[in-house]
Amino acid sequence: MKRCLMVTGGPLDLSFGIRFLLGRTYDLVIAVDAGLAACEALGLCPDLLVGDFDTLGRERLLEYQERSGVRADVHQPEKDETDTELAFRDALEAGCVLVDMLGATGGRLDHELSNIQLLAQGRKKGLRVTIYDAFNKIFLADAELDPQVVFEREDLYGRYVSFLPVTETVKGITLTGFKYPLKEKDISILENPSLCISNEVLEEKAVLTFRSGLLLCVESRDRETGLV
Repeated sequence: MKRCLMVTGGPLDLSFGIRFLLGRTYDLVIAVDAGLAACEALGLCPDLLVGDFDTLGRERLLEYQERSGVRADVHQPEKDETDTELAFRDALEAGCVLVDMLGATGGRLDHELSNIQLLAQGRKKGLRVTIYDAFNKIFLADAELDPQVVFEREDLYGRYVSFLPVTETVKGITLTGFKYPLKEKDISILENPSLCISNEVLEEKAVLTFRSGLLLCVESRDRETGLV
């Protein structure tokens, strides 16, 4: 499956970014607006630049293009989509299936929430997008597309695994191999949205299944143990 790295314009700890990229290879690297500056700091040469470049600046964009010859998908600031949504479209058109995102959290809250909400759109269109920062690994599970989600204890991003409802109700959640197991439990944004926060994997392998809805899956480590 074709894999893409997407670097957006949010704050990115360079020490974390360097550690994260060790041993990882990608078929496509997309820099989203000010994500180009992060790519340069990480020593990455993106294959595609996407956005309105109101943050990075058009002069900086043109200067980089003249120097590198990298293709750019440039848009006007007055548009309905965020730069990240446009980058999702370009990743799909390039045939990507797996997308790792850096720089999507830790900055403006509106953009951070939008990036997380876009996970559902990406999943429905065929992208498996995962957001990473020094303390969190965030991805979306869809009951129709993901009959089960397996968590290998040795591969966990951190100690804690949390599940948050994205649709109003998520039905039939069953958790096996976790510290706090569940069987056929429904959770709702309006009634018990924090029921599945801060679980832990006890066995070598833990499994999530559910009948309907969308769940945000977050593997987290405490700040003092982050990859910084």
